[in-house]
Amino acid sequence: MIKKLLLILFLLTSIVVSAQKDYTFSLEEAINFALLNNKSSINAKKDLAIAQKEKWETISRGLPQINSYFDFNNRLKDPISLIPAEFFGGKKGEFAEVSFGTKQSVSGELILNQLLFDGSYIIGLQSIKLFLEIADQAKLKTDIEVKRQVSNAYGNVLVSQERVKILEKNYSNIIETLEETQIIYENGLIESESVDQLTITSSSIKNSLDYAIKFENLSKRILKLILGIELNDNVILNDNIESIIVKSIDPMLVSSDFNIEENLDYKIALNAMKGNETLLRLEKVKALPRISAFLSGAYNGYNESFKITDPKQNWYGSSQLGVNMSFPVFSSFQRRASTQRAKIEIEKSQNVLDETKKNLNLEVERTRSDYNYAINNYNSVKKNVMLAESIEKKNKIKFKEGIASSFELRQAQNQLYSTQNEYLEATLKLIENKINLEILLNK
Repeated sequence: MIKKLLLILFLLTSIVVSAQKDYTFSLEEAINFALLNNKSSINAKKDLAIAQKEKWETISRGLPQINSYFDFNNRLKDPISLIPAEFFGGKKGEFAEVSFGTKQSVSGELILNQLLFDGSYIIGLQSIKLFLEIADQAKLKTDIEVKRQVSNAYGNVLVSQERVKILEKNYSNIIETLEETQIIYENGLIESESVDQLTITSSSIKNSLDYAIKFENLSKRILKLILGIELNDNVILNDNIESIIVKSIDPMLVSSDFNIEENLDYKIALNAMKGNETLLRLEKVKALPRISAFLSGAYNGYNESFKITDPKQNWYGSSQLGVNMSFPVFSSFQRRASTQRAKIEIEKSQNVLDETKKNLNLEVERTRSDYNYAINNYNSVKKNVMLAESIEKKNKIKFKEGIASSFELRQAQNQLYSTQNEYLEATLKLIENKINLEILLNK
């Protein structure tokens, strides 16, 4: 029984392992992969495809439309009509019951319709380009957001890995110091307080390390989710923290020109106003007539027992050619209200456009400042880490030689750990601000 269970467990494990996929990405590769596989990006592509189909739907409204009709009737009971009896020699005022037609009948008709003039159709054709631009901008907006998410998630994983490395090194160092201090204490050269303080520090670092490992795994899962791959798949990052930092430091980006007309948010706001202008024109043309032409041909057959293949069956043909025109006369001021509403919507969208321009200019200024600060702060914190490492190392030597107290050593260690955290946070901010500025500047 146990052997069977072990065999089943082995088979299940093999299936899970075989189902896993291995992926290796640089940051650029991860972004390109996400643009193809991220669910939001996929849906954005589908929305663009829908817009393309809606384009043809609009165009086809003005093209010839052909419809066919076919009817077969079998009377279960003939209807009765009343005819004055005097038609048949009867008395005046009396009526005779008669039934017209045959028991069965067949009719077939083919109708060709062609739109000749429709103001709303013309406006629809004029707005196709704008409609496709809006759909394309929506997709681009999604792609930009996916790029931002991948860049930040990729950086989070690298920083998480770096945090684990730093904490592992710190924990190894503190354990080594603790073991040496324990020996010194056992020899009666120092008090137990020194051992206790190092024990507290080592426990704190161990807890931080355990949390950092869990957070690293969580960061990877978030990245997998954004990339659009299964959570049980394995992801290896080709870029390291150093290469990402090098790519993230670009002082020239701070002074790059900002062309607001190329900014996507500005384009979206501008097209929103154009869309409302189109709706206003649409409301105005609703007062114009709608004209269409039609051509139809029909055949009818009648018989008590209808047989379509009977060569003796008589068929009666008919055809029509005509023009239809509908002209709005009075709508109880509905069109007037709709037109006024459309004008108000244009005014609103103009306000949104003006506000977008102001906000974008302020956002660029703020993001430039944030990015410049992020660069300077990173460089400063990096130097501080080196200084803190040197101070901690010197205090460790002094402590072993009995020159420095355990309290002084702990102060130096805490200063180092705090500076290391500042370094990691500065790295994340550097990556984040770089991508934010690039998006604003359309880089």
